[in-house]
Amino acid sequence: MAHKIEWTEQTWNPSAGCTKISSGCQNCYAETMAIRLQAMGVKGYENGFKFNIVPSRLNDPFKKKKPTVFFVNSMSDIFHKDMPEDYLDKIFAVIENTPHHTYQVLTKRAERMAEYFSKRPVPKNIWLGVTVDNKKEGLPRIDYLRNIDASVLFLSVEPLLEDLGEMNLSNIDWVIIGGESGNKARPMDKDWVVNIKQQCEQKDVAFFFKQWGTWGADKIKRNKKLNGKELDGKIWHQFPEIIEQQFAMV
Repeated sequence: MAHKIEWTEQTWNPSAGCTKISSGCQNCYAETMAIRLQAMGVKGYENGFKFNIVPSRLNDPFKKKKPTVFFVNSMSDIFHKDMPEDYLDKIFAVIENTPHHTYQVLTKRAERMAEYFSKRPVPKNIWLGVTVDNKKEGLPRIDYLRNIDASVLFLSVEPLLEDLGEMNLSNIDWVIIGGESGNKARPMDKDWVVNIKQQCEQKDVAFFFKQWGTWGADKIKRNKKLNGKELDGKIWHQFPEIIEQQFAMV
């Protein structure tokens, strides 16, 4: 599926649709896209953004022989409450049987992810991440993540909605930060970003600044392309060492 996500190569959506569970979901880009795809008659979006599995896409990674970094479920959440466990098993079976690929799994359902992997090992070609959008709903997800044994553990701090204060980054390999986009986007303060960057530097955690979004560092609202991707005049696209070995960076 076509995408503009800088930290991956290709998306794979064996399920579609989701349910809003936190403040970061308020202006969900996937919901907007799902409505467009429904109008276009794309399979999996017959009911708009309602969660459903899409078995016709399950075996797509087998079709790609070139080693690829896949972002799993960019249009859904693999650990959604309505995801059947037997179908979840099938998704991870595909991942295990395509060891030449690398899979990035990002969820807001950290508790279910931790429970699932408490019963089975994480395949070596999976990186696990959680969304951290604010203090109340986002920070607790990190505690579920940090105790899972995976090759890479990462945080997607997007959209960053407030100052997260002091974060416990122990056992975290990578932090991705981005502001919100769209007409209803909420602003991101530069000080919030710098706070996280400094903590990453102190803990030797790779720091990836994705974008400012609709609101610039100067707190002026404009097209996100005009706000750019620089922080203090520099592009910060750091990757953990294992990712540098596997991921063909541009």
